[in-house]
Amino acid sequence: MNPDIIHYDEMDSPVGTLRLVADRRGLREIRFERERHPKPAHAGWVRDAAPLRSARAQLEEYFAGVRKDFELPLHAVGTAFQLEVWEELRRIPYGATISYGELARRIGKPQAMRAVGAANGRNPLPIVVPCHRVIGADGSLTGFGGGLPTKRHLLALEAQVAHGDLCGVAC
Repeated sequence: MNPDIIHYDEMDSPVGTLRLVADRRGLREIRFERERHPKPAHAGWVRDAAPLRSARAQLEEYFAGVRKDFELPLHAVGTAFQLEVWEELRRIPYGATISYGELARRIGKPQAMRAVGAANGRNPLPIVVPCHRVIGADGSLTGFGGGLPTKRHLLALEAQVAHGDLCGVAC
């Protein structure tokens, strides 16, 4: 892969079309078709499925209920604080949820709930970096870049798989 080229491709999924974006260092973004703040592909990007083959395959496995953890090189671009929050998101177990307050406590900044929420909302790699697993302190679903129906779908998928109800997903 040319070190200066950013590749992208699109894939169909149960939550709509996903745009996958990668550079030579790894997967940079996953964009939902119906995002709150949609971003078009940049003019200099190259549409090429080959560099994104592994990401596509792993996402397909996730949606089929057979993959719980992703094994992909990632290259999320953000501030040091955002990167810290996004790394902690990756530690939330499959099928589990935590609150924004708990996420703030886990990074050692219990008073930074709003900043943690903002970083969570700017996560460029939803699903792979599971920001959908963060919910309100009262258990309510809160904002999600792909929309609350998508968040509901992802959490329901994980709950079904975690509880062994694969027929709810793959049958």
